[in-house]
Amino acid sequence: MSEADVVIVSAGLITPIGLSLAETASSARARVARLREIEWRDRRFEPFIVGSVPEAGLPPLAEPLANAPLQYREARMLRLAHAALEEALAPLPPAARALPLLLGLPEHHTTMPLDPGRFLERLDQQVPGCIDVATSLAAPRGRAAGLLAIELAMARLAAGEHAFVLVGGVDCLVDLYVLGTLDLEGRIRNEAASDGFSPAEGAALLLLTRADTARSLGLAPLAALTASAHGHEEGHVYAEAPYLGEGLAATFAQLLAAPPARPIGSVYASFNGERYWAREFGVARLRQAQAFDPEHQMEHPAECFGDLGAAHGAALAALAAHGVALGYRRAPSLVYASSDRGERAAALVDEPS
Repeated sequence: MSEADVVIVSAGLITPIGLSLAETASSARARVARLREIEWRDRRFEPFIVGSVPEAGLPPLAEPLANAPLQYREARMLRLAHAALEEALAPLPPAARALPLLLGLPEHHTTMPLDPGRFLERLDQQVPGCIDVATSLAAPRGRAAGLLAIELAMARLAAGEHAFVLVGGVDCLVDLYVLGTLDLEGRIRNEAASDGFSPAEGAALLLLTRADTARSLGLAPLAALTASAHGHEEGHVYAEAPYLGEGLAATFAQLLAAPPARPIGSVYASFNGERYWAREFGVARLRQAQAFDPEHQMEHPAECFGDLGAAHGAALAALAAHGVALGYRRAPSLVYASSDRGERAAALVDEPS
């Protein structure tokens, strides 16, 4: 790697199967699923089955926000992001924090969509001194959001704009309006609909820096980010255009334009249980077959923790980095995520030099 290469110093992850990256990775590796019935009911009066984080595992809402006009969903997301931030920032002393944050937010909204700028301001109130709101950015881009943020962060770091950048996503699909809307669309998995997914919640944040910065500070990174790419699928879930899988295929072509030194040993995919997502990976994989080890490992941990929405892509990157760092996933690992409204993004996670 060159001096300008980007590394993942650490990651914070909270999901229905773990309150940290290590817990989530261990549960996912053991194929432990934590999807359960809740009191809210669908249009057939059956309880929704979702993935939720235990209440006791979340930090409380900060006092300045206790009387703020927050939606249930926003309050939940602030607490989830708080937990992920604390873990991701653990390697840095308090004086070195207040970092830029590139954050993915939900693409499925309630009757009162979240305001990205206001959410960042409230997150700064929830966890004071951890993010620099002025240099941060939040966008409602769905599952691919965290990987889209990686591409932007790599550009900022390469340009020397920042020493460290936080990237990731947070979402809570366990919201009555969101659940009701998805249920009317027939997208939620239940006894009557096998071609669906299990809504969930979570937050995932990665702390990124340049390889030379990590070395100078004596930081041992989890993994290296050697490439990133993005694209758009015209035939997305809510489009009238035909679904051809070209968006992900173009993303893979861009990502692998300079083939990795070794064949891809593992893939972390944002499959969530809906059959829709299989076609695009088949197209993309066939067109780039020469870049893959024929016996590469395929991981889609939504089977364990459900669909994490805007946190999903970053969660996959964190899990891939953990697997590469501990040697139970073969590197390089290709991580990709696809959003409902067409966003596609991917990254290569490899061993640090």
